[in-house]
Parts: sequence; C-alpha cells; structure tokens
Amino acid sequence: MEIHEGAAVASDSVLDFSRLSLTTFNVNSISDERKRDTRQLYLNYNRLASLPSSVSLFCNLEFLDISNNGLSAICEGITRLTGLKTLIAKNNRLDEFSLPKEFGSLQLEVLNLSGNRFEEIPLQCMKLLRLQSLSFGGNRLKSIPEEIENLTSLELLYLGGNLITAIPPEVANLPYLSYLVLCDNRIQSVPPQLTRLHSLRSLSLHNNLLTYLPREILCLVHLQELSLRGNPLVVRFVKEMTYDPPSLLELAGRTVKSRNIPYYPYDLPSNLLRYLDLASKCPNPKCAGVYFDSCVRQIKFVDFCGKYRLPLMHYLCSPECTSPCSSNPQSDAESEEESSVPAYRLQRVLLG
Repeated sequence: MEIHEGAAVASDSVLDFSRLSLTTFNVNSISDERKRDTRQLYLNYNRLASLPSSVSLFCNLEFLDISNNGLSAICEGITRLTGLKTLIAKNNRLDEFSLPKEFGSLQLEVLNLSGNRFEEIPLQCMKLLRLQSLSFGGNRLKSIPEEIENLTSLELLYLGGNLITAIPPEVANLPYLSYLVLCDNRIQSVPPQLTRLHSLRSLSLHNNLLTYLPREILCLVHLQELSLRGNPLVVRFVKEMTYDPPSLLELAGRTVKSRNIPYYPYDLPSNLLRYLDLASKCPNPKCAGVYFDSCVRQIKFVDFCGKYRLPLMHYLCSPECTSPCSSNPQSDAESEEESSVPAYRLQRVLLG
C-alpha cells in the first residue's frame, strides 16, 4: 500500500498529512482501496491555498480537518462527500463567498469556521439541518441571520470574537441549544425570548456592552454558567422609568382582561381577538393588571447565589406598580423568587 511520503497512518481509517508544509495535495500515490477505507483525513497546518477536488475521492470520509492553511475557497467536490459529519476549517482566509453553492446539501453535524474572514454567515450553512455544533468565532460577523432558527438540532453555537450588535429572537427557537457563546462582541441587550431556551446550560456574554439583563433570564432553569465580566453593568441601584400613556384600545383591552370579562370568537373581529391574546401579566405580585404595548420599564437588582447583584429589566403595567423607595432592594414589585436565586439554579456567575 502506497502512502504519500511523510503521512502518518494511525489506523486503516485515518490518514494524517498535517504539518508537512504541503502546497498541493497529490492523491495519486494513495491506492483506491485506501481512499475507500479512510474515514478521517487530516490536512491541517499546511500551506494549501485551495482544497483540491480530489478530496472527493475519499468517498467514505466522515471527518476532515483543513485548519491552519491559507485556504480562500473550498472546492465543489466536497459536496460529494455524502458521509462527511465533521468539517474543521478554522484559521484560514475563507469568507462568505468561499463555500460551494451546494454546501448546504452536506449531512454535517459539526462545522468549525472560526478564525476566518466571514462578515456574514453564509446562507448555505443555514441549510445544514443535522448540525449540532456551529463555530464562527473570531471572524468579522456583524449580525446573526434570522435563518439560524432552521438549525433545530444545534446544541452548541460559538460566535465569540465578532462585531455582533444584537441577538435575534429567532435564536430562542433552537430547542436543544445547551451552549451559547457570544462573548467579545458589541451586544447591548439580551432579548427576553431567550427564556425559551429550556436546554441552555452555559451563556457566555462577557466583554460586550450590556447594562442590564431581562428579568426573564430567571426562567432559564438549567443555566449553570453565566459569564458577564467586562460589561458596563450598572454598579449602583438605578431605576429607569419610561412610560407612554396607553391608547384607548389598550385601556379597553386591559379592562377586559383584568376584570375577566367573557368574550367569544363570534363577539369580536379577528384582529381584536389576536390583540387580546397578546396581554402580558404585570409581574408585581400585588397587582392584578395586564399590559399590551404601554408599560413601565424599570431596572432592578436581583441577588444571584448571595454573591452578585445583577441588574434585570422589569416591565410593569403602570407607574403605580413601581416601588416608592428606590433605595430599598426589596420592592413591592419584586417577588420573593426574583430577589434571591439559589445556587443550584445558577452555579457560576462570572463577573470578575
């Protein structure tokens, strides 16, 4: 059996061509049988400028590492690797134009494109429906596409070290997401919809521009690690009150909801029925009110694990629901559950 000079053979299913300073990848010296038997191929730490189409000759390949080369494009031939599950292509020169058009037809479960030159996540990647781990750390991303919600098998999403300014609420539609890494970006707020990430265990938000967190973050019952260091989180009790008077429509809707006035589908137009379904209950335990569009936004501190006090955003139905004593950390609008979160709910809060 002939093997490229310098290649390491760990087993019949593994070919290792890493760290050989290769500028081209010549497969002529590799037997057809060896190509068929190879499941893992390592081409990392070489000097390849492009991935040759001959890689498609490894028809049963499951793992491919092409990291730390000078790659500016990935060949169309990779789409013929129907059994490929893991592609590691970090630290190259790839951008959003480097992937083949049919890249989304692959059955990938792990994709790592960190340390490249992507300014946006290619839409081909949003078609990888079996993907469990997606890494785009250390690129030039400015946003997260709404289509991220298509990746419903995703368990790890690594987007640290980019230029991202906002988290789209569509991220909350990833039912199995356990690890979300958004550190070292320019994010200013966290959408309350993230409370739907019931599988989330680790949320990394350090080194961003956060000044508060949504109170809904308390609903992430499986969250074990929350990293917040390096954010301009407020360091003293600050109360922000912004309040736009409710419209006549909202006043009518509040009355119907708060007084439990019965209504039926044939009583009201469909648009009003939909509107009434959008009512949010005031979180003040001493208030039975609801709100729709008009509410008071208030920053309150919540004690995590008896060690850190984090500023969380509260939404209240009216100014009457706010605490008259702004210096009192336990206000009328702050429930017992919100004022203290036990250690088993959040094992690590990293602020320092």
